[in-house]
Amino acid sequence: MNVVFMGSPDYAVKILDNLNKHFDVLAVYTQPDKPVGRKKILTPTPVKKYALKRNIPVFTPTKLNAHDLKIFKPDFIVVAAYGIILKKDVLEIAPCINLHASLLPKYRGASPIQSAVLNGDKYTGVTSMLMDKGLDTGNILAWDYTEVKNKSSIDLFDELADIAANQIIYTVKNFNNIKPLPQIDALSSYSPKIKKEDGFVDFSSALIIDRKYRAYQPWPGIFCEKFKINEMKLIDINSENEKGKIIKIDNEGIVVGCERGEIKLFKIQVSGKKEVKAVDYINGKRLKVGDNILR
Repeated sequence: MNVVFMGSPDYAVKILDNLNKHFDVLAVYTQPDKPVGRKKILTPTPVKKYALKRNIPVFTPTKLNAHDLKIFKPDFIVVAAYGIILKKDVLEIAPCINLHASLLPKYRGASPIQSAVLNGDKYTGVTSMLMDKGLDTGNILAWDYTEVKNKSSIDLFDELADIAANQIIYTVKNFNNIKPLPQIDALSSYSPKIKKEDGFVDFSSALIIDRKYRAYQPWPGIFCEKFKINEMKLIDINSENEKGKIIKIDNEGIVVGCERGEIKLFKIQVSGKKEVKAVDYINGKRLKVGDNILR
């Protein structure tokens, strides 16, 4: 079976690796190298790094050219978090299977894993979808699920990548025997591209802060007007408090009140400075129980 693979982040690497073990991966398409860090060093995607190590031909176009793809004569085109929309002439080359990290039609779009965490979903999963010209609107070929629990996006990315890596092998091998299931558009929802400002928290709700903390790892993280919250845990979701009031201090961290609920801060970071323990931060500010950390 001949496959062309399209993907970019770590989530896609596990899928590509398993495809490479079972089928002939003729070529890999991924996002162009991007500047990373303060020095803006051009860095390849994780998928490109994988392909280069294994001598798989890799391409990084900003626009897909159907003529170039036809040369490979693939039996399937497999897509996982590629980041470029496939147009009709590409979709007609071979069956295009997208491994979307949600239980479609829920969370079509760019951030399905984060959306599942943010909304407090009990379950999320991976859907193999036969791509069409819409945004994650194609017929469903297969799906598998897992519990969200208190997992972060990092945890779920890793877990769902394992699920997707196994699911694609099943889907390709059984493709001719699978009856595609149309999505119900009336049940669909959309997960938008995440922006840095989405990480802002205002201490209104401990539950929302916890969900944002778990959803926005590793980026953009969460922050308030005073500092970035690098490590924390949820303590309570029902108590009523003054925003930012220090409720308890121990050697590990500090419990801070929200209008609804409480969180415990372990590590924080003021803009332009190094990460510090929350206890060291309030000691430096000479704050005690009853004081407000946000003032």
